[in-house]
Amino acid sequence: MSSGAAFHLPPAFPERAAWGTASKLRAWQQEALDLYLSKGPRDFLAVATPGAGKTTYALRVATELLSAGIVSRVTVVAPTEHLKTQWADAAARVGISLDPKFSNSVGRHSDDYHGVAVTYAQVASRPSLHRELTTSRSTLVILDEVHHGGDAKSWGDGIREAFEPATRRLSLTGTPFRSDTSPIPFVTYELDAEGTLVSSSDYTYGYAEALRDGVVRPVLFMAYGGSMRWRTKAGDELEARLGEPMTKDFVAHAWRTALDPKGEWIPAVLAAADRRLTEVRRHVEDAGGLVIASNQTQARAYAAILRTLTGEAPTVVLSDDLGASKRIEDFGASDERWMVAVRMVSEGVDVPRLAVGVYATSTSTPLFFAQAVGRFVRARRRGETASVFLPSVPVVLDHASRLEEQRDHALDRKPNPEDIGQMWAEEQALIDDANRADKASGALDEGAFEALESDAHFDHVLFDKQQWGMHAQVGSEDEEEYLGLPGLLEPDQVSALLRERQSRQVKKAPQGAAAPMPVAAHRALAAQRKELNTLVSTYARQKGLPHANVHMDLRRVCGGPDLAAASSDQVSERIDKIRLWLVGRR
Repeated sequence: MSSGAAFHLPPAFPERAAWGTASKLRAWQQEALDLYLSKGPRDFLAVATPGAGKTTYALRVATELLSAGIVSRVTVVAPTEHLKTQWADAAARVGISLDPKFSNSVGRHSDDYHGVAVTYAQVASRPSLHRELTTSRSTLVILDEVHHGGDAKSWGDGIREAFEPATRRLSLTGTPFRSDTSPIPFVTYELDAEGTLVSSSDYTYGYAEALRDGVVRPVLFMAYGGSMRWRTKAGDELEARLGEPMTKDFVAHAWRTALDPKGEWIPAVLAAADRRLTEVRRHVEDAGGLVIASNQTQARAYAAILRTLTGEAPTVVLSDDLGASKRIEDFGASDERWMVAVRMVSEGVDVPRLAVGVYATSTSTPLFFAQAVGRFVRARRRGETASVFLPSVPVVLDHASRLEEQRDHALDRKPNPEDIGQMWAEEQALIDDANRADKASGALDEGAFEALESDAHFDHVLFDKQQWGMHAQVGSEDEEEYLGLPGLLEPDQVSALLRERQSRQVKKAPQGAAAPMPVAAHRALAAQRKELNTLVSTYARQKGLPHANVHMDLRRVCGGPDLAAASSDQVSERIDKIRLWLVGRR
């Protein structure tokens, strides 16, 4: 085996190599490799956005160290069973033989192998065994998605005990940030400007850089709101519109109602996503879609809806077992339309043809969201775009708008008690516990909550931190304008088309139409204020401005008092003005 074998590995194996890069490393991979070889560190943390090619980079490091005699053994630690096999297959392409079937009960592997591929859970269950293997020969340990070292105290303690004596440790992650304060072994933490301990990477390659280099696809986020109605444990029937300002409790319940397969929201969004997939497949014939569900019950229900919509049974992946891995591999090699999964494909699993996604899960952490979106961004050729359908939930939309930001893992940052994502994560943890105990999944307590009905409307497209489009009924011409964007577009072409279609939508919107029935003045004015606030929010996101600044600019241009004291005519004037601003007319 020689380091030259690594040149035969595509830059982002196991996906197809991007255009013109199959014979050499991508620029970031070469830069990170040069840095690693020049420093020769015992510990090295490489942070690279999902889809950038961390596997190829790590295996090139391994071939260099093996060829130089610095190490004679390689251990890869991955989050899931499926990824062990994926790593072994990738390593075989460069002449490194890894045993993905290594068993703790046997405790050894054949001399035919250079090392093993194991899971974090496997190491945590017998750290002393893996420590013995590590000390028996000079070992390189590759910790894939190393943030999992903080998932449970036993996992972190296990990998620390097992690999403390390793000759070299290479840690990889696409998302170093976590929502908890569990320290990640072998990661350096430094004080930031605010005095908070944050993770420090040795090399970072973010989504923004990868998008600039054409390594990943641009992502169109299709946000859907709608009316939700549910019954509480006390028997009260409540109603709210997803996407409109409300309390955190209402957001959580409205979100949960939207995801209920018995309502109309999920079928409408799945139908819209399937129409988008049809459009993408006009240009990318093998493009596939993935629905990420919260639990097995909902996943089966979503699969049944898709089968009715398409006449084709989707691939369903419910658990991380050998059968599930085979189904993912078969789907990746086919041209089938849809796969439905419960979380396990959110990280590391490579199905490069995935181009359309539906985020139909209640999991709300930024780490999970970034990993989920990472399933759709792996570029194969120029112009491919990804489309991810989302509920109009503040925490999810915030994650989407901050996709390009690099966030580090903070050890001592205090949680925000008003964080809807944190509250929902705690509720989801109870659901997960119920699922693990083989209880009826999907409800915290039987009868504690009942989703009654839901509907959906197209809210907006979020692209490059800007919102495009206005509220539109599902199936309307306005919605079709956005679902029908071509499947092959450069990022600047996407922006131009979105701007043009929004302008057309605004121009054809009815102006000054008389209300069919008299409405109380206070209700009419409240509706106007809500409409203005929605438009201000959209414009503020486009320009990266505080809402208050936009309101002050409107007052300066249009005159009149602040919004609370403005008359109906004054609010109407501001609405007309900001509509012009939204299409670039000041």
